[in-house]
Amino acid sequence: MASGFKLNQIAISPQKSMKTLVENRRAFTLQNCELNVFETLQESALVPLSFSDFVVTSMLRGKKVMHLFDQPGFDYMPGETVLVPANVTMKIDFPEATETNPTQCIALALDHAKIQQIVDRLNEQYPREGQDQFWQLQHNQYHFLNNLDLAQSINKLIHICSGNSLGKDILADLTLQELVVHIIQTQNLNAVQDDSFNQHDNPLAYIIHYIRTNIGEKIQVEDLSEKACMSRASFYRAFKREFNISPVEFILKEKIKKAKTLLTESRATISDVCYQLGFSDLNYFGRQFKKSEGISPSQYRHVSGNLDDK
Repeated sequence: MASGFKLNQIAISPQKSMKTLVENRRAFTLQNCELNVFETLQESALVPLSFSDFVVTSMLRGKKVMHLFDQPGFDYMPGETVLVPANVTMKIDFPEATETNPTQCIALALDHAKIQQIVDRLNEQYPREGQDQFWQLQHNQYHFLNNLDLAQSINKLIHICSGNSLGKDILADLTLQELVVHIIQTQNLNAVQDDSFNQHDNPLAYIIHYIRTNIGEKIQVEDLSEKACMSRASFYRAFKREFNISPVEFILKEKIKKAKTLLTESRATISDVCYQLGFSDLNYFGRQFKKSEGISPSQYRHVSGNLDDK
């Protein structure tokens, strides 16, 4: 199944240097952020953890079960990121942690004033399309898979914080801007994928609805830009700025999402699914599906429990 881009692993601390086997902490403090590396080497449950700053956490190895906002616990794996507001307590289970199978996670605590400075600059210099539309971090979009850009930004910040570069505070501040932008774009895309992108004053909301309504057609970017009342170049830039993917990439994502539904819930053949969604080449459809989900359409149908198709 689909998974996020995994971060570069960090060497586990020598056990003799650890103060505890549950969430042993190493910290690297800079002017506007602090990198914390947490390692757990024994099974534990409901371990509380909170920060006085907004925190970007991301798994490096092992498995946690996270309890946040009084919601049911969820599995937390490498390739995933969780955002935690200041002064919110996480409760964490470590169901599989051992000395030979440690859990390792990073937590980047970010200065609130620095985040606000970055968001204000975005709204000033790169305003969003539509009236009353502003760049902002969304606290309800707090758990997501890492895309490539997000993973690269976090890896870069880890390298800067834990290294000895000259002017590391300056380098970290530059990378923080990248990170905040990529987080907001990821949240925007997740809102679309969760069908919660319903901002009527945003012209891209209409485009998203149009793409989904016509997902079986061959959708042209020129047609979308006309419907958004923009030039092709302006439409492309606005879409890419909002979601960090191109319109063509988004259309393909939506086609694969619809294909997964059809493979799971219908008896249509894989060929039928391919052509229903506007693909003209079965091999191309299979390659794009596997690139997205990590398995072929037939394998996906098998693991979904729908075994009627060949």
